[in-house]
Amino acid sequence: MNTGSAPGPADAGDVPDDRTAYDDAPDELPAVAPQLRALRRRAGLTLEAAAARARLSPAHLSRLETGQRQPSLPLLLGLARTYGTTVSELLGETPAAAEPVVRAGGPGAREADGWTYWQAGGSGRGMQALRVHVPFSPGPAELVRVHPGEEWLHVLKGRLRLNLGEAEYLLEPGDSAHFDSLTPHRIGAATGSGADLLFVHTLLQSSLAGLCLGGGPGSGTRH
Repeated sequence: MNTGSAPGPADAGDVPDDRTAYDDAPDELPAVAPQLRALRRRAGLTLEAAAARARLSPAHLSRLETGQRQPSLPLLLGLARTYGTTVSELLGETPAAAEPVVRAGGPGAREADGWTYWQAGGSGRGMQALRVHVPFSPGPAELVRVHPGEEWLHVLKGRLRLNLGEAEYLLEPGDSAHFDSLTPHRIGAATGSGADLLFVHTLLQSSLAGLCLGGGPGSGTRH
């Protein structure tokens, strides 16, 4: 006969077996709760959105973030995938210092839907920096993007067309823009030779397909 307390309604269905999902001891992994909350916020996710991605109830995730429950290794792995990080970071372990300098002639150019970009910052950071060449497009083929985070760009060469909501801006070399990525936006070159820019965004878990780069017909990167 099981004399332990039964899981409450909010925990039902989160995991097959309560005993493998978490440990009630509040002092085993003290760094996990604040790390979970910080990483979720850094990813720009609400409690409900993060719980849905991790296949947990919001109540269960809230208990993990407040230290009322301790996650098992399978849960840690799932949450690490959700936040685009590692279990080590979830546990608050300090990684080795990353090389702060990106040399010219370092990582080579990569392409996405005609856009070319070069890494301009370190990986695994809370923001990603890129140097980008945007090709000219004669029509409004760029996809409109909406996603959590912030973006900053600085035009190096050529003219850039930036649409933010209902407003349209024409940026010249030396101009910059900094905006909330939840504002519907699209980027395109306004000169025949294209435009070169520096681009920084705060979506840590974005892959190439998740960036506001590319955007030709059928690219499949709308988000």
